[in-house]
Amino acid sequence: MSKTLVVRNGTLIDGSGRPSLRNDAIVIEGNRIKSVGALPPDVALEDRRSVEVIDAGGQWIMPGLIDAHCHVSYGYPVIKGEGKGRGTTRPEFSTLKSARNVQKVLRSGVTSISVPGGTWFTDVGVRDAIKLGLMAGPRMYVAGRMIVSYGCIEDDEPSWEGTPDHSVGKLCNTADEMVTEVRRQSKHGVNFIKMADSRSGESQMLAKEEITAVVAEAHRRNLRVGIHSRGAGSTRAAAEARVDWIIHADLATDRDLEAVAKAGMPIIPTATFLAVVVELGQKIGAEQVQLDINRMKRHFELLCELMQKARKLGIKLLVGTDTGNNSFTPHGDLHAKELEIFVKYGGYTPMEAIVAATRDNAYAVGLEGQLGELAPGKLADLIVLNKDPIADITVLQGGTHLSWVIKDGKIVDLDPRNEVLTFQQAAE
Repeated sequence: MSKTLVVRNGTLIDGSGRPSLRNDAIVIEGNRIKSVGALPPDVALEDRRSVEVIDAGGQWIMPGLIDAHCHVSYGYPVIKGEGKGRGTTRPEFSTLKSARNVQKVLRSGVTSISVPGGTWFTDVGVRDAIKLGLMAGPRMYVAGRMIVSYGCIEDDEPSWEGTPDHSVGKLCNTADEMVTEVRRQSKHGVNFIKMADSRSGESQMLAKEEITAVVAEAHRRNLRVGIHSRGAGSTRAAAEARVDWIIHADLATDRDLEAVAKAGMPIIPTATFLAVVVELGQKIGAEQVQLDINRMKRHFELLCELMQKARKLGIKLLVGTDTGNNSFTPHGDLHAKELEIFVKYGGYTPMEAIVAATRDNAYAVGLEGQLGELAPGKLADLIVLNKDPIADITVLQGGTHLSWVIKDGKIVDLDPRNEVLTFQQAAE
């Protein structure tokens, strides 16, 4: 039988938004939190055969972070000597890289991720390997290849090529084709459907009727729908079609945001990717980043404005980073940078940013009400830090201040030398 795990002492940030307070004992049985507060009389700390104790004295305890926008099978990091054509052409190699990526994510204090698109059904396989105890990794809530039409992001090949199998986009040019793809992805076990409009949002590529058809079929199959939408037209169409969340929305007008507020879905701004592009462009030059720095800077500024506007309208913002979308967004490094951006540019307090990245972000992994808050009955995902994230929100970045990571009630091995675990080790 597994031991009861008790986290004693320290300062508790429970994810509810309430002020931090002195922690007495968090008692974990199985993968759920049994109690928070006074130590229950039936838990004998001296019984080390059935009870394991973590002393968090002088440290800070909070829910495990959730990244609402993290790619793991886009082909990054590029490995020196890896032979490949355009894109990630070998599913076997992609799967092994993805398995390693998610272990880095977990060891940075991110215990859950939402994966809005990748190659083949790689992410579904990695998710299931974690769930079945084959390897360590965060909870994963995954989409398949994103549904696109001509002119959308990830429609990068000539029209006679379409979208090859190793692409992260799936070309569908009618509502019927899109519905068929929803059914195919549902059959292969995705958690949600990702649609994607134009790359930068200047033009609307997906018709409202197409988005509505996808939403109707996905919801009939108990799947959610997220959409990459930077532009005004696509954002309004997505809101009116009742998608479950909108990614970016930086070019949305005030009227479009009012439509989002009325419909009640959250937005995932994903400002981290743009912030890193701007920072790298200033340090090493735009030609090395290979992106239009001025355009990226403008999109970043618009996202910062969006954060302020959304709060006034009552639109909930979720925390995602676009980690894994390029070589300069490595797994394990930047998952908490979005919190810093929320505080620095979005008008959030550190506590509000933590709530957004934990309790609120549970929605992006399909576990709202069950995850992201340290309270009795909740899933036991938590981290222990040696510095106070309320005093300095940046201490959450990169996992450098982690003392403990607990996911699903089990202590995570933080030694990077142990990135590949056997079934027996993971099961134990």
